[in-house]
Amino acid sequence: MMIDRRRFLAGTAGLGLTLPFAARAFAQGAAPTFTPESGASLRLLRWVPFVPAEEEAFLAITQKFTEATGVQVRIDKESWEDVRPKAAVAANVGSGPDMVMSWFDDPQQYPDKLVDVTDLGTSIGAANGGWYPGIESYARRGDSFIALPLCAIGNAVVYRDSHMKAAGFSEFPKDTAGFLELCKGLQAKGTPAGFPHGKAVGDGNNYAHWLLWSHGGRMVDENGAVVINSPETLESVKYAMELYKTFIPGTESWQDVNNNRAFLAGQVSLTANGVSVYYAALKDPAMKEIADDMRSTNLPIGPVGESVELHQTSTISIFRHTQYPEAAKAYLQFIFQPDNMNAWIQGASAYCCQPLKAFESNPVWTSNPIHAAYAKASASLRPNGYAGPLGAASAGVMADYVLVDMYAEAVTGQSSPEDAISNAERRANRYYRV
Repeated sequence: MMIDRRRFLAGTAGLGLTLPFAARAFAQGAAPTFTPESGASLRLLRWVPFVPAEEEAFLAITQKFTEATGVQVRIDKESWEDVRPKAAVAANVGSGPDMVMSWFDDPQQYPDKLVDVTDLGTSIGAANGGWYPGIESYARRGDSFIALPLCAIGNAVVYRDSHMKAAGFSEFPKDTAGFLELCKGLQAKGTPAGFPHGKAVGDGNNYAHWLLWSHGGRMVDENGAVVINSPETLESVKYAMELYKTFIPGTESWQDVNNNRAFLAGQVSLTANGVSVYYAALKDPAMKEIADDMRSTNLPIGPVGESVELHQTSTISIFRHTQYPEAAKAYLQFIFQPDNMNAWIQGASAYCCQPLKAFESNPVWTSNPIHAAYAKASASLRPNGYAGPLGAASAGVMADYVLVDMYAEAVTGQSSPEDAISNAERRANRYYRV
């Protein structure tokens, strides 16, 4: 339902505010208010959606904002791989989009090019049960918010139940040793697994970080010293090499779209992905068999003894070069109003996980059993810079695919496990200088 601008302003006049995009949760008046500049218009750079209904919900919220304020918002979409370099160019050149929906700790690469949104981050968090710590860390620099946490995109194993059973397993293995045996069984039956070893912003990084962390490895320690060259990392590389032997050929060149396509084409029976792959199958009558046979579960637990996963995390930032910072802040505050945020989460059908604890009761999480593996992504995610501080170094290491390349080099035989680790250590030390 669209909001009539005149009715909207009349309804807020009693509050003595001009354009007070304060959510109902802000009724106590703790939230800041923003008056868009005269003639303001905005441009947002965002990633291409994998769930059409998510984009539809986001566009509907944006249209409501425009109708309430008169501020037009142009939304530009780029592939997941292209958002990062385009945002970095805009930040450093000082022109282009006013705002960006970026990945992981990308804002940490150019914090001085971003508008401080501590007022928004503090008030929105306080009004909605608080931010989840992992996702919040991506948006903060010290005591300041340089971005607002937007969502986690849950990553989970998706697999064909009948193929798992045909491989000799009545239930999905909970540990990495059993997982390897399942992948061997699937390969023997001609229904292999596949995980990206290519430069996939989401799926490639998710897989590589799970391999490392599940075996107790870390890129850096708490002080930011590079500790990737460890016995734990070596074991994770050797494990990755064994898993790779069971994969469909070509995963070393996969990007974020490839594992989806391979699964839906019946080329692989097991991968890790967002829930979007399920809905892609559900909407196509020709894929009914796949949709009915699809199951989801969390990634297996390794020698470290606990579930440790990386989930894609998106934040939304305002560039300092914008001519309309007040309008931009008003727009962000509008997005995070409870009615709007809940509508977006609902529209995303479990693809985008809430950044604030108040929204974990959204009915989408219990509306379908396949959502269960994704429901706690925001709460369980570990930042990619673990265990050190987030900043330019952690952002640079991820943007340079240091960890992804380490595994790719080893599994494809380009380097020995030891040399692949040494290469990663050398490259990481270019960013981390302690």
